[in-house]
Amino acid sequence: MRFRTEHKLLSSFSYASLTDVVLQLLIFFLLSSSFVVQPGIKVLLPKAEAGEMDSARDIVISLTERGGIYVNNEIVSIETLGAKLSLALKGRYDQTVVINADRTVTIQTTVQVMDIAKGVGVSRFLIATQPIHQER
Repeated sequence: MRFRTEHKLLSSFSYASLTDVVLQLLIFFLLSSSFVVQPGIKVLLPKAEAGEMDSARDIVISLTERGGIYVNNEIVSIETLGAKLSLALKGRYDQTVVINADRTVTIQTTVQVMDIAKGVGVSRFLIATQPIHQER
């Protein structure tokens, strides 16, 4: 006995599977975006129109609003900053020093840190900023 089959085109499309896939992608991107954080000391950077990306091999000096000074996430005092920078440079004076200064830190403090860095041989500086369109 032979059964007769018809080859008809489906007149409707089920969106259930497509909706499941889109929902799974949405959940994945929402969860994974929460893990993208900037490591290090929390500072509110000043805003700027244009900027440069820093490289992971640069030395980072962070100045917090409470007066803390950090060299590559290690706290130092203003007196020991020069010695710590000398150790971090390891004789490579072509490295760039990135200054992450909170927007409430005075210019005098930032210039003082730059003078100490120049005293140990640093010649290239970048001041970290936050893009204007990005809010924290």
